[in-house]
Amino acid sequence: MGVNAAIPSEIAADQPQLAAIALSKRFGGVRAVEDVTIAVRNREIVSIIGPNGAGKTSLLNMISGFYRPNGGSIVFEDRDITNARPSQIARLGIARTFQNIALFRGLTVLDNIMLGRHVHMRSGAFASLLYWGPAQKEEAQHRARVEELIEFLKLQDVRKQPTGALPYGLRKRVELGRALALDPKVMLLDEPSMGLAPVIVQEVFRTIQRLKQDGMTMLLVEQFAKTALTVSDYAYVMERGRIAIEGPPAELHKNERVLAAYLG
Repeated sequence: MGVNAAIPSEIAADQPQLAAIALSKRFGGVRAVEDVTIAVRNREIVSIIGPNGAGKTSLLNMISGFYRPNGGSIVFEDRDITNARPSQIARLGIARTFQNIALFRGLTVLDNIMLGRHVHMRSGAFASLLYWGPAQKEEAQHRARVEELIEFLKLQDVRKQPTGALPYGLRKRVELGRALALDPKVMLLDEPSMGLAPVIVQEVFRTIQRLKQDGMTMLLVEQFAKTALTVSDYAYVMERGRIAIEGPPAELHKNERVLAAYLG
């Protein structure tokens, strides 16, 4: 399916890198997401803000393949990925972080991030970690990239520590490193500041700014609307499963409804 065939004309004109078109998701009689259309263009940060239960994470779960939509379609770089599995979507270049950290607590920081290289490994991620036969040469090649990410995320001091022993904020950083280890074209960030102290939240968003400067395309789900809008090129406000308002941050800052509900 081509982009122009799938995406409404007003969106298709700019050829978005990633688009969700009229997506819907129901859980029994509950409509978690209803007729949602969004577009993410190359090298942009697009934010989805809104209250708990608005459907933001359900939307990310459909884009990343963890939920199958009940209606609508998802297009990535002119390819229909609506029914693709999470592993297929990762191989295409879409990485994902989660609200609830999903790391291997007994593995070190370095090994957890190394697992993020699995889509690039012919020998398999666990074979590489265990340093089996032909995986030795491949492991050395990928380790250099992992060490770059450890330095970028300022994790050098804890690189050999088990992630289960780390404070929550550091574990969030390790999860981001594992996602970046895929060398993704698009990063889906699900509440990266959730549960963090304000000073750590600012550090997280400084990292997001650095990724933006490096050209990373990102779709950011975030409850802290004010902070999210400072790094975003475009934003959608989700309420009760639908897009209620959308526009550039400068416009949303002038919207009385957004000011009252999210920026006050």
